[in-house]
Amino acid sequence: MSHGGRSEALLFQPLPVGRGGHVLPNRVWLPAMVTWRGSDDGFVTPSVREIYLRYALGGAGMIVLEATGIRDVASGPLLRLSDDRYVPGLAALRDEMRAVSKGLVIPQIIDFLKIATRKPTRDYMAGMVRRGRLPEAVLELTDGAFEARADELLGPRELRDFRHGYRQTIEDLDLAEIRHIPGWFAAAARRARTAGFDGVELHFAHAYTLASFLSVTNRRTDAYGGSFENRMRLPLEVVAAVREEVGREFIVGCRYLGSEDIRADDGQIVGNTLDDARAIGVELCRAGLDFLSISRGGKFDDAKQPPVGEAAYPYTGWSGSRCIPRDKKDPAEVNVFLATGIRAAVREAGFSVPVVAAGKIHTFEQAEGILSSRRADLVGMARALLADPDLPRKWRDSGDSDARACVFCPYCEQEDQHHRVVTCTLWPKDPSNPRARLTPGLWHPGAPFDRRALFRG
Repeated sequence: MSHGGRSEALLFQPLPVGRGGHVLPNRVWLPAMVTWRGSDDGFVTPSVREIYLRYALGGAGMIVLEATGIRDVASGPLLRLSDDRYVPGLAALRDEMRAVSKGLVIPQIIDFLKIATRKPTRDYMAGMVRRGRLPEAVLELTDGAFEARADELLGPRELRDFRHGYRQTIEDLDLAEIRHIPGWFAAAARRARTAGFDGVELHFAHAYTLASFLSVTNRRTDAYGGSFENRMRLPLEVVAAVREEVGREFIVGCRYLGSEDIRADDGQIVGNTLDDARAIGVELCRAGLDFLSISRGGKFDDAKQPPVGEAAYPYTGWSGSRCIPRDKKDPAEVNVFLATGIRAAVREAGFSVPVVAAGKIHTFEQAEGILSSRRADLVGMARALLADPDLPRKWRDSGDSDARACVFCPYCEQEDQHHRVVTCTLWPKDPSNPRARLTPGLWHPGAPFDRRALFRG
């Protein structure tokens, strides 16, 4: 296809979403990416405004705001919708984005459980003694002696917490806390609607609470674990509560896993498979969701042991490498088959809900090919749009000659893992800080972004 004809490509055709008259101006989907730009107490900052205005100027049809917390608890510089006090800042951000783009914007709302950093051996020993979990005599052991005997001194759960840091699991939750979760999601969705967003994306993927309930690794023995029906119970309660709170015209979709790909200690791959995901997708459509965005892996279960003083990061193990294909030799479109399989299942069940594919999609030809072959309805590109937010405009209007192509290096992921502001190594360097990058200017690959022009007045 010639560059001049790209405006007629499927990628740049509008697509209705939901039942409220919302229409995506094109089929380029920016998935949620944590930016670590919020304030320490979860508010929108000028840095948050800068990056999302930058994405809006780039022309993506849908921008999914980064994972936004629903519990009113300390969670560092992650955005929150856990209280009405967060609404004004998010509303101002949405107004600014609407002024420069016809694209839709929705926050991804998320519940996550407690996690702690891995403690030094002596601190862990002292804490266990203080809580009465180990006898005081254990403090007479050297750190090395305790580490050598950890297998006999600690139970399986305690051993995991010693080696990887404490991590709460869904099996730790009592019924009272579980029954709060749908209401927290519903209240966050109501605040998103009040802030002027077009909808919400429920985060049912990766290492987080709802994904763990959906998983075949869910070991609960009550009504929220075991059978498929039980594992679906909480996610469906969340969908019902959100829909009751915001009505039918507000877009409500979710991101969930087409495959978990957890590598067990014996080397076997366990967790939900595509067959499980197909069945989940049909039930979510039956519950009234407006879109399904498909991801893969990214689980705590097989994450690598973190250094002392750091918390486990769910994208370091085998499942993490499936979620973020980071080897330049990995084939393009590596996870699209999951979206395709789920799309086929929901179509066979009679639903026309659009399905978003993602996973190393970074050229116009790839994106257009996925749509034209009906393997998915929307094309999600995270790293590609981080590298060059202007890809939609460039692909439509001028071709590829001035596009900034992702090189699939680990830079952005490393920044995320260490809770630093996520940028791209292809962006211009900040002269005052060699590690930092400046947001690139519209249509000028080497130019810094004019922050003052955005926030003047």
